[in-house]
Amino acid sequence: MEEIKYPMRINKYLAHKNICSRREADKLIGEGRILINGKPAKLGDKVDEKDVVTAKAGPEESRVYLAFNKPKDVITHSPQGGEVSISEIIGFPKKVFPVGRLDKDSHGLIILTNDGRVTGKLLSPEQGHEKEYVVRADKPIDARFVRKMASGVVLDDGYKTKECKVAKISTNTFSITLTEGKNRQIRRMCGFFGYAVTDLKRVRIMNIEMGGLKVGQYRKIKGEELKRFLSELGLA
Repeated sequence: MEEIKYPMRINKYLAHKNICSRREADKLIGEGRILINGKPAKLGDKVDEKDVVTAKAGPEESRVYLAFNKPKDVITHSPQGGEVSISEIIGFPKKVFPVGRLDKDSHGLIILTNDGRVTGKLLSPEQGHEKEYVVRADKPIDARFVRKMASGVVLDDGYKTKECKVAKISTNTFSITLTEGKNRQIRRMCGFFGYAVTDLKRVRIMNIEMGGLKVGQYRKIKGEELKRFLSELGLA
């Protein structure tokens, strides 16, 4: 998987997030529909990791929001040779893009939409929106592991993760709720204590729960669930 390097040109950023192609990005920028930190982007602008990038829907474009249970071995970023992306398997009639990422070897809930406002609001580390995972490790976990994971872990690049919620479910399984999303964060946190992750499933994003959604299936987010989701993002 290609590593994201900042600062990044705005059209490359939008393509990397699967929002549109670079050519389509240039068109949207020219139409004034791409915003960086609330201000219209210009061709050639660069964005940093902390910048909030949003896209305004066109006048004919109705917004749609989907909860999708991503299978393993399906990617959420721009595909490389031989890789299978969400857009190839979801079968939804409108163009939608995944908000954020879920590793190829992980599975579970991911939100897809054509509402470009959601990406910046949901992924901004300053917002602190919760994402919950169920994780199985390669050996039994104990109270010390739970306590240390919850208090924050220094990753291999020197970054210390934020405090989070961790609870033991069974001998080798625990739940963890994060308010940030560093690259392969949970696997790296576990690795610090000598554990390997054998299964990682995301089960909740903010108030959106996967529930009984089967692998490879999606459902529309609507009604009160959607109202609360957009309200907590500041988009209602």
